[in-house]
Amino acid sequence: MELDGARVAVTGGAGFLGSHLCDALLAAGAEVICLDNFSTGSEDNIAHLFGERRFTVVSQDVTTYLWVPGSLDAVLHLASPASPIDYLKLPIQTLKVGSLGTHNALGLAKMKQARFLMASTSEVYGDPQVHPQPESYWGHVNPIGPRGVYDEAKRFSEALAFAYHRTHGVEIRIPRIFNTYGPRMRMDDGRAVPTFIRQALAGEPLTVHGDGSQTRSVCYVDDLIDGLMRLLVSEVTGPVNLGSDYELTMRELAETIVEASGSSSPIRFVARPEDDPQVRRPDATLAQQVLGWRAGIDPADGLARTVAWYRNGDTGSPDEATIQPARSTA
Repeated sequence: MELDGARVAVTGGAGFLGSHLCDALLAAGAEVICLDNFSTGSEDNIAHLFGERRFTVVSQDVTTYLWVPGSLDAVLHLASPASPIDYLKLPIQTLKVGSLGTHNALGLAKMKQARFLMASTSEVYGDPQVHPQPESYWGHVNPIGPRGVYDEAKRFSEALAFAYHRTHGVEIRIPRIFNTYGPRMRMDDGRAVPTFIRQALAGEPLTVHGDGSQTRSVCYVDDLIDGLMRLLVSEVTGPVNLGSDYELTMRELAETIVEASGSSSPIRFVARPEDDPQVRRPDATLAQQVLGWRAGIDPADGLARTVAWYRNGDTGSPDEATIQPARSTA
């Protein structure tokens, strides 16, 4: 697939990952239609694109009928609350985005005969009993736990995408995105990196869940977007794990952020959330083999860049009073 001159719709395009993806698509020469209802995304994330003639913003809840006039070469479905604070606040909406929203986005791709990329997640593996997690692992998910609204929404989305692929011949691309961080994450979005950075910059204790021994593999956003772009233009259906294979404990992550921020904040241990995974690291062999992709930005470097952005960037979050039943940021 050639992106120069392509016409691409991005649901959740004002979110953290969605906005970075809009940047990359425009840089590749594509025309981009950003669809978002700004429930968890922000105009601040795309404000720098408002003067770009190849960029259009449409206020759209993807759980309602989805239509874009004209031809489309690709539909990229990134719409969904993605942080625990959002999907625990909006559980029904999260499930609707994963079901109705994915159905609508696939219907649009089918009608336009467009390639369909859907942002899935490492959360489909749940609290894994296989480590690291290969794409062949079916996961260990609690479907009725509080995190199940996000985990099962993404698992259903994958199943629906493959049903459209097998039944209607829709070209699909399924990346499973592991913990990604970087500029444009809301400081109040509840995930570990922005939470730790906010606390460190304020001189507050960094609240680490449990004893801090649980692990994550954090991937800088530039690496992740490169992987998404490679998958989009490839002939690989997926699913394909996209994430860093550099695994560190949550305590190590907190200590790295304290160092990157020059903070003297202590670490305080607090109770772990229900169904919090003990380990998380992708087996990224497939991405290396079929996409020539591997996350290359060291966490110390990426976290230093992110801290610098939080010090200087606009970290505003959406007005809670305007949050609507819908979606954004994958």
